[in-house]
Amino acid sequence: MSSEDLVFYVKCHVRPERVDEWRQAVTEVIEKMSKEDTFVSCHLHRDANDPTLFTLYERWAEPSVEVFLERQAKPYREAYDARLPELLQRPREPAVLVPLGEWRKPV
Repeated sequence: MSSEDLVFYVKCHVRPERVDEWRQAVTEVIEKMSKEDTFVSCHLHRDANDPTLFTLYERWAEPSVEVFLERQAKPYREAYDARLPELLQRPREPAVLVPLGEWRKPV
């Protein structure tokens, strides 16, 4: 992974009665994202204290947010985005992060 990667950290507060439906939808969109040329990785987490709070940590080999958004204007993303108002308690909370380092346990 490169320190030049574009990194997103996205919080999603899901409606309690729609958690299973949202998890299915987000899994489908991540699987399709993973086939994109500039996709690096995505991690999905649920908050240990709030079963309706999820976060996505995405890495993309993209030069800027603007270029990323242009390339992500795809039908599968648009369909997912259109469903979010019914699935989420409030709009997503995206943040762009600047990678500073990464450490892994040696294998």
